[in-house]
Amino acid sequence: MDAKLAVIGLGSIGSMALWQASRLSDSVVGFEAATPAHGRSAVGGDTRLFRMIYLGRPEYYPIIERSRGLWTELEAETGQEILTTTGGLSIGTANGSFINSLLEATRITGAEHYVLSREDMAERYPQHSLRPDDCAVYDPHAGVLRTDRAVSAAVAAAQANGATVLQNTPVDSITETDHGVVVTSGDRTWTFEKVIVASGGWSRRLMPDHLKAVTETHRIVLTWFIAQDGTQFSPENFPAFSRWYEDRSMYGAPAVDGVTVKASVDGPLAGRARATSDPDSVPRELTREEIEKVTEIVTEFFPGLIPTVVRSDAFPDLFTEDRHPLLGWLDENSRVYCATGFSGKGFKMATGYGHIAAHEALGKQTIEGLDFVRPDRFKTR
Repeated sequence: MDAKLAVIGLGSIGSMALWQASRLSDSVVGFEAATPAHGRSAVGGDTRLFRMIYLGRPEYYPIIERSRGLWTELEAETGQEILTTTGGLSIGTANGSFINSLLEATRITGAEHYVLSREDMAERYPQHSLRPDDCAVYDPHAGVLRTDRAVSAAVAAAQANGATVLQNTPVDSITETDHGVVVTSGDRTWTFEKVIVASGGWSRRLMPDHLKAVTETHRIVLTWFIAQDGTQFSPENFPAFSRWYEDRSMYGAPAVDGVTVKASVDGPLAGRARATSDPDSVPRELTREEIEKVTEIVTEFFPGLIPTVVRSDAFPDLFTEDRHPLLGWLDENSRVYCATGFSGKGFKMATGYGHIAAHEALGKQTIEGLDFVRPDRFKTR
């Protein structure tokens, strides 16, 4: 037996699972096909939004709460600034479905929030060009996460705790036996008591057929624009944001570099809605349609941004059929634990998901109330 636990994939979730596992055991190995925080994984793109007000099932809220505390712990442990609290704006039509759903979510979870009228918004955040019936829900604890810094910090912390990291070691197969799980990379093999699969858009290669049938690797597109006045869009003055209407939507982050603002299309018109058969060959260049759409929306929403895409990129991530993650054992007798399929929504909760995966895979704790993310929900279909 080479070690108690292997974590396959050291990206958004796997890096955090490795870090958490290294706190629980001195017998942990991480496999990374390239290098941690490499730019072709779902880690790419500099930042991801963190927010406490989250649409979807209320069962996510405890994971978000735990994640917030763990981001602080990771910063303290590594001396890295990872989460910058900017506040967060969710903008939409007053009494529309988006705003009403957000307010219902806050009622159920108790998340702190403030409702800002159109007049409040115009006074406080003039960077946004608003529609006549707009309002916003403000999340004081929202902000932006520095993705590459987060992953690098988590892997370094795990190594400091005694974890072994195998870089440039793509895993070709995993095979369960009576005695453990055999991991193969090229002509090398290792045997572990348990394995966590956390390889994002590449996870399908290691999945049983019934999970391959309900997952797809999607292409996530990100775009950046230059601010005419960088100070207006600095983290101190421009909260992370999300805007949703029936005809268009966009989300983004302040200019963490002092110059460029992330503003990307979300929803069915975004590149993230496009499946790709091979995560290694995701098209990085935007199509003409994608450029026209994001430019059109930026022109309407932000008069202070130059409406020309100055930077763009695209990354793979694994989406499930129901858009909820695969977090748990393949089945009750399996030694393989899934931590993948986060459907473009995992990074804000990556530390929380890593905590759950590490504790459950090492047999330290079983988290209740997560039936909706367990992989076996698809097994009887």
